[in-house]
Amino acid sequence: MLHPATNSEHRLRSCRRAERGGGTLKAIVWTALLVYGAFAAYKILPAYVAQYQLADKMQEQARFSIVNHYTEEQVRDNIFKVVQDLEIPVKKEQIKVVSTNSVVRISMEYTVPVDLLVYHMELHFTPSSENKSVI
Repeated sequence: MLHPATNSEHRLRSCRRAERGGGTLKAIVWTALLVYGAFAAYKILPAYVAQYQLADKMQEQARFSIVNHYTEEQVRDNIFKVVQDLEIPVKKEQIKVVSTNSVVRISMEYTVPVDLLVYHMELHFTPSSENKSVI
């Protein structure tokens, strides 16, 4: 007959052997999720950064166009150059500009397709800017 301490020690060792694979599988799953999250951020964040930069340039252009009395076509051309530099999928016709002596409004709508390997999504953006003359 085995000593009681030896018997419980034997059971403890066999339980530990059975649990060994569980921690490794969890680590692999969490690592895969972390890598996929980083990949998704890598694909999605540039679209948001470009949209932020575009909105900033639109605000700047609205301010300057009142002071410099730019035509609607000049404003549209300037914004389209920014859109091309930022590689945003917008056609020139999608840029809507209203310019009078007292107000300048710039707006557009666009979507950016994002391929996340297992999921395809479209990010929808509607940046706009308005500036009114103080005079």
